[in-house]
Amino acid sequence: MRNVTLILDDGSRFPGKSFGYEKPVAGEVVFNTAMTGYPESLTDPSYAGQLMTLTYPLVGNYGVPPFTIEPNGLATFMESERIHAEAIIVSDYSEEYSHWNAEESLADWLKREQVPGITGIDTRELTKVLREHGVMMGKIVFDDEPGNVPEAMYAGTNYVDKVSCKEVIRYNEGAGKKKVVLVDCG
Repeated sequence: MRNVTLILDDGSRFPGKSFGYEKPVAGEVVFNTAMTGYPESLTDPSYAGQLMTLTYPLVGNYGVPPFTIEPNGLATFMESERIHAEAIIVSDYSEEYSHWNAEESLADWLKREQVPGITGIDTRELTKVLREHGVMMGKIVFDDEPGNVPEAMYAGTNYVDKVSCKEVIRYNEGAGKKKVVLVDCG
């Protein structure tokens, strides 16, 4: 684990340690108050371009389930086929995990998906800052690479276009008497 710092646009700095994939990133810093469900949250397309802060203090203790597709064509334990968040920010990352359905650790999954994680962050203080001042842009930089500072391209990026379906998807076609049509409006 390398020393990193989360720097917000207002100048607030939160020191921590890296886990998962190691790269500097920038994006909109947001928070999520769920007690469980980090695999679902990370794969939720609505988090595209965002540095997701989890307020629950212990993350990673149940690992990550396998990516499986149900007979109806939908993912079993994920919201989509890949991680959409730019990074995950946690207070205490557990390297050891235990769950009957865990296939790998959160850190290993992040490495495979090339998504950085940072731990040791005072997520309660960070959430207070975001709640009082609103979401803001931030960047995760490595302390031993101070010149390698990413610039966020959040405002100029159409994330709806990036995460939306590009072609028609049919689930259970011909399996029932009735048809249901769903229009993806982003």
